[in-house]
Amino acid sequence: MKLARVKLEQNHEIVHLTWDDNSSARFHALWLRDNAQDEHTRSATNGQRLITLADIDASTRLKDASIKEGQLALCFEPCNTKCLFSAKWLREHNYDRDHQRAIGRVPGDRKLFDSSLSLDTVTGDFNELIEDEQALLSWLSQLASFGFARLLNGPVDNGALLRVAELIGYVRETNYGKWFEVKSLPSPDNLAYTSLGLQAHTDNPYRDPVPTLQLLYCLENAASGGESQVIDGFNAAARLRDLNPHYLHLLSRHCARFEYLGQEDTILQSTMPMIELRADGELRCIRFNNRSTGAITDVPFEDMSEFYSAYRAFAEIISDPAMELSFKLDPGECFVVDNTRVMHARSAFELKSSGGEVDSVGRWLQGCYIERDGLFSRIAVLQKKIETANL
Repeated sequence: MKLARVKLEQNHEIVHLTWDDNSSARFHALWLRDNAQDEHTRSATNGQRLITLADIDASTRLKDASIKEGQLALCFEPCNTKCLFSAKWLREHNYDRDHQRAIGRVPGDRKLFDSSLSLDTVTGDFNELIEDEQALLSWLSQLASFGFARLLNGPVDNGALLRVAELIGYVRETNYGKWFEVKSLPSPDNLAYTSLGLQAHTDNPYRDPVPTLQLLYCLENAASGGESQVIDGFNAAARLRDLNPHYLHLLSRHCARFEYLGQEDTILQSTMPMIELRADGELRCIRFNNRSTGAITDVPFEDMSEFYSAYRAFAEIISDPAMELSFKLDPGECFVVDNTRVMHARSAFELKSSGGEVDSVGRWLQGCYIERDGLFSRIAVLQKKIETANL
């Protein structure tokens, strides 16, 4: 995409650009000066800004603007700074566009899913991913888009989940350790460590911030039952919005309380909305965990009845079988969920007994938390590497 025309407007405080496909955009002089790419404004080694906003004169205007070898050439006054902007960079950073403000809208780069999603769409092979960067990029991109991905044919080794975690990003250590064992225990400090079925939930809503990605890795699964389910919380929120916009308003405006008291040396509490929106109304985070929801006291008396109606409606949508994608993990298989969006659940299971004793190792999963910024960094690095190699 090439620049075709440049025009200064409003006393040289704005530059109006037109590309060769007749699309156009306006940029403020002050914004352009703040984002200049010259060596005095940005570090050549790491790209970080070398100046502060206080270093830029508030009356900054454009002394001159032209197209030079396909780039936008600018000269600012009163500082007399000169710099170049690529047509591609300006196109990618255009803010003169329609900014969607619909409350509860789904981020544009996310794909909603329900029970109709084919598992093959989000499934990768461990051996292929560690050998083929293009395959890894495709798998990670599906994880970012759908908020869920599955992996097959991994090693059946204690701690093997960390090898998968390294493909994605950085492990976040918590009071549960660098990773945790998901087994049925006689005196569990969390209901996850029982054979009970678990309602769809996001993990650790009592933390602030919550873990952003969760990985569950199967080492043994000889139990009867114990199927895993995943539910798209953004899809559930969108359905709630369509059902009753006021319900979305109530669950995003008022805070719920979450708490964890399962260990003597750990007390975790947070007060956050079940459906969190960005300032512009876009869906940001889902927190839904009946086991960890404390007494809700941050809703005004006059709103409490309707709040519970909204809470019930949201829970019913989440429990709709049409929302649920179900599968059973075999040893060496795992799945990853975006814990700020996708809920996971588990059906009850029955452990096999031998000689009258229950085999507590009949179902053995290991889990860990991964920081989501590592996922997006890995995707960006792989994209850049593959694009460079193809030049």
